[in-house]
Amino acid sequence: MTQDELKALVGRAAIDHVVPGTVVGVGTGSTVNCFIDELAKIKDRIAGAVSSSQKSTERMRALGIRVLDANEVESLPVYIDGADEIDHHGCMIKGGGAALTREKIVSDIAERFVCIADASKLVDTLGRFPLPVEVIPMASGQVARRLRALGGQPRLRDGVITDNGNLILDVSGLSITDPAALEAEINQWPGVVTNGIFARNRARLCLLGTAEGVKTLEF
Repeated sequence: MTQDELKALVGRAAIDHVVPGTVVGVGTGSTVNCFIDELAKIKDRIAGAVSSSQKSTERMRALGIRVLDANEVESLPVYIDGADEIDHHGCMIKGGGAALTREKIVSDIAERFVCIADASKLVDTLGRFPLPVEVIPMASGQVARRLRALGGQPRLRDGVITDNGNLILDVSGLSITDPAALEAEINQWPGVVTNGIFARNRARLCLLGTAEGVKTLEF
C-alpha cells in the first residue's frame, strides 16, 4: 500500500474513536485531512470540533463541520492527530505543519490523545525528524545558541510564520532519550512558545497504518 493509502486507512479507523454527541478535538496535517473527510460523513452525529490550526478549521468548515473555539469547551473526550514521529511509549515529535502550539493546547483539553500515523513514523528513539521549536522572533538567535549547546543543529524554517505570528526553528542532530526532560528544559527558556516534543501530552493510543492493515498500539 502507498503512504497515502495508509493515511486514508487510519483516517477511517479513527472514526471509531469519536464519541457520538460530543465535541471532538482535531489536529493538523495530511493524515488528519483524511480523518476530517471521514468526519464530514458523520457530522450530524457530533456536536462539533475544536481545531488546532487555521488549515484544519478551513477544511472542516468547507465540509459543513461546526468548529468551536477552544475557549468554548471545558474538556474533550478525544483529540485525534498525526505525528512526525512516535516512540513505543506514545511520546511524539510534532510540528512539521507548524501547528505545534495549538496542537498542545487542544490535546491538553482532551481526556485522550489518539495518534493516527503510518508505520514509517514509529521509531525506537525520537530525533531523526528535526525537532520544531516555536519561538518569539526577537528570541530566535538566543534560543538557537542554546539548542546548539545541547548538540542540536537549529535552522530557521524559511518563509514560515505560525498561526500565532511566531517563527519555527527545526533542530536536527538530537537523540531524544528522555523526551519529558528535554521537553520541560526547552520550554522554560525565555522566548520559547513551545517545542514539538509531546511527552506530557503523549498519545494513549496509536492507530498505525501497516501493509497488513491498522495496528492498534496502547500506551
